[in-house]
Amino acid sequence: MKIGKDMNGRIITIAALWLACALLLGVAVGGTAGAAGRGDHAMAPPPDRPPGSEVAIFAGGCFWCVEAAFDPVPGVLSTTSGFTGGHTENPTYDEVSEGGTGHAESVEVVYDPSKLSYAKLLDVFWHNIDPVTANAQFCDHGTQYRSAIFYTGEAQKKAAEASRDALAGSGELPGPIVTQIVPATTFYPAEIYHQNFYKKNPVRYKFYRFTCGRDQRLHDLWGDAAGGHAALTGAGGSHG
Repeated sequence: MKIGKDMNGRIITIAALWLACALLLGVAVGGTAGAAGRGDHAMAPPPDRPPGSEVAIFAGGCFWCVEAAFDPVPGVLSTTSGFTGGHTENPTYDEVSEGGTGHAESVEVVYDPSKLSYAKLLDVFWHNIDPVTANAQFCDHGTQYRSAIFYTGEAQKKAAEASRDALAGSGELPGPIVTQIVPATTFYPAEIYHQNFYKKNPVRYKFYRFTCGRDQRLHDLWGDAAGGHAALTGAGGSHG
């Protein structure tokens, strides 16, 4: 997550004002990643998985933003920011950000299948990412920011492929879908301070999201169906 540039790499005046506000107000609204205590830099524990719950794993660039997209969806029990899809065991955020681990910033969603379908999660996912840009999402570039669906079984694989194919055939998007659909491997939770970052650090989160051009690009791709509508006015960013 690279803070300070819009999608064209330009620093803009309003973004500078947002940064000033973030620096002045960040601690007052709940602290910042930079001000996190030593314990907050420990890795988060695995999420609870209540009996009957199921897991879905998605990569859509900045995991703060992906958490914000899924948390408001009825039937979602928890979201956890972390890393998966690579070869390094127990990676840290800094290691993944450098791009050498093979992992992608990802979010593990625990949900109640009696209240929420995997198909609905896929719909939320698509409308909160850029599926036509490879190895990047918005202002963040590199394989660590690739978009991906990590399926946990054959049913999820078939649902993800069917969803992708239907979307590709709809003519909604300006290019071919490059989002990976691959088997889930070990998911490693990120540091504690990354969890629920958009809630704990709303000013810095909104500044990052705005300067990254995420919502503008989502609107360009999806129009009124874009996710992220509540990103700058509230906590969420879900679609549908």
